[in-house]
Amino acid sequence: QGSRNLGRLIMQLRRLERQPHSFGTAGALTPSEIHTIDAIGPNGDLLMSELANRLGITKGAVTQLTAKLENKLLIQRSPHPTDSRGVLVSLTDKGKEAYLAHEEAHINFYEQLRLQLSEQEIEIFEHCIEKLNSFLER
Repeated sequence: QGSRNLGRLIMQLRRLERQPHSFGTAGALTPSEIHTIDAIGPNGDLLMSELANRLGITKGAVTQLTAKLENKLLIQRSPHPTDSRGVLVSLTDKGKEAYLAHEEAHINFYEQLRLQLSEQEIEIFEHCIEKLNSFLER
């Protein structure tokens, strides 16, 4: 039963990963786009190479993602002030709105979860997610 439920959970997560969601004035964004915005964060000025590391993807993939986000006016790329090879990324005001809308979605998710689970069940749930993540990162 446990492996069947885990399989169903994985299938649900895959389905969610393919569907764009609306984040304020930014409109519909794919999960990879909003996670890129989340990784950049509202403080910005992050090296593209560091962004690739945070997301666990190649520099080529991060270049493609940032180009899409720049076309949507959600981020801006600029040359590093002291390293001619470095490129910095930061969120535009519209990108910051998307970031905040994503944060609000997480808060709403946990509010809904709290309606379904007790505090003890939430603690167990979070502990199990940590263990599952550690196991999958191996």
